[in-house]
Amino acid sequence: MRADDDPAKTDFSPPTASEPHQQLLASLGRGGALTPERTRRVFVNRHLRMDHIEVIGFDMDYTLALYNQPRLEALSAACTLDKMIVRRGYPEALRELPYDSRLAIRGLVVDRDRGNVVKMDRYGYVGRAYHGTRALSRVERRKLYREQLLRILPSHYAWIDTLFALPEAVLFAQVVDFFDADPTFAALAADKKSARYSQLWADIRESIDEAHRDETIKRVIKADMGSYIVNDPDLPATLHRFRSAGKRLFLLTNSGLDYTQAVMSYLLDKRLPGYSSWRSYFDVIVVDAKKPSFFTEQSPLLALDSDGKVRGELGGHEPPSRGRLCQGGNVQALDRLLGLRGDRVLYIGDHIYGDMYRAKRASVWRTAMIIQELEDELLQQRLVEEQLQRLEVLERTRHRVEAELRYEQLLGQRLRSMAQDDPQLHIVSEESREKTLEQAQCELRKHSEAMRAHIRQTDDEMDRLEHQIEQAFNPFWGPLLKAAAENSRFGQQVEDFACVYTSRVSNFLQYAPFQHFRSPRDHLPHERVY
Repeated sequence: MRADDDPAKTDFSPPTASEPHQQLLASLGRGGALTPERTRRVFVNRHLRMDHIEVIGFDMDYTLALYNQPRLEALSAACTLDKMIVRRGYPEALRELPYDSRLAIRGLVVDRDRGNVVKMDRYGYVGRAYHGTRALSRVERRKLYREQLLRILPSHYAWIDTLFALPEAVLFAQVVDFFDADPTFAALAADKKSARYSQLWADIRESIDEAHRDETIKRVIKADMGSYIVNDPDLPATLHRFRSAGKRLFLLTNSGLDYTQAVMSYLLDKRLPGYSSWRSYFDVIVVDAKKPSFFTEQSPLLALDSDGKVRGELGGHEPPSRGRLCQGGNVQALDRLLGLRGDRVLYIGDHIYGDMYRAKRASVWRTAMIIQELEDELLQQRLVEEQLQRLEVLERTRHRVEAELRYEQLLGQRLRSMAQDDPQLHIVSEESREKTLEQAQCELRKHSEAMRAHIRQTDDEMDRLEHQIEQAFNPFWGPLLKAAAENSRFGQQVEDFACVYTSRVSNFLQYAPFQHFRSPRDHLPHERVY
């Protein structure tokens, strides 16, 4: 192949705009390239060819419908505390607790018996832990979580894996502090405290579930949609573009029809010509899906009329009807209704367990995860870019110095094992041999100690930088998807179960509907060049 044929050197620059049609194209921006803003990119874990995708499914909450998280958390916390106080006898003073949203991020684990909240890396190592809002020391963490393998049993631990669940963790931490400050509680035996902590968590969970179940929270949201739901102006165009490319769309949500109708109407009604209502964007709409059991059980898929009344069970593949309303069901029944095999389906959701994990385990659907917090994470990453680059330089330097130190240690071992007749010592006279050996060993010791001091200094600077970086993301927990140098447990789950991930559905508008999303090449440690 000639050098001019090298693909890496191929020039695709447009011709000089000398002709009228070329001038027109240049005025439209020809010669540039569409590079989405980093906060609006789609990130790829596994290759995804959109030209192979025929059907795209969506969750609703935190997927199509993004929430004003601070407002929703405050509302959820207030409703939960009200039910704890009114129905379960908790003290009125809890209403005065200042809600601090920084106390929780997704991916945390609640130790309900000990009153702790912890963050783990992908290996289950607990690098950060709080009792209430008090940080546990390294010694305390090791005693509780390192002397034996931490098994996350539902009877003792709870995952914080959705944005809806964040207020639960925040309230748990704050009320643990409230209890611990009570002298009567402080005087209890350890097992009594454990029972109280566990009961506290159960009461928080039951109270917030009740607030959702009786629609206390939903009534407030429906009465003031603009305050609680993010109105993404690009969402209707994104769905339209998928449909225009020949993709069929479906909605799969655990919400009931009434709430789904209210939210989707707010987001989609009267936004684009050609769509009479929000339902006309979708071929099939499934409400009350009961995920994750939707992927694991065989509940019947029921047809609904426009008023939400059940018309009967849907059998096999039926002629498509735009905006078909369904209830319940299971993944196999939905595949049959759509009339295609599952590897042609892309499902977009936000729940790592109910959407991503179960979809991967129970079907061959491809998956895309919406991580609403990702935009803020990427903005913070940009602010600490210099510290991150400096950290990489220090890591490479440390690796090099450690290699040199190991070599010097080997030289020292060789010097100590040299025999009198070693040919390497023939360069000196018999009488000075011992002195030469001693001087060489002394020089090696001095140089080795200097390198050790450099490594300690480097470690101190790396610790300082890592602390600065983590504080920039969240003063309690650091970045969402990382735990020090490792992926966090949540970050690893995203990598394992989401083919692609992004911050909002409308980010797909930045890409062609037949885009081939290519994952970066994986590198094992031995493949990396230091």
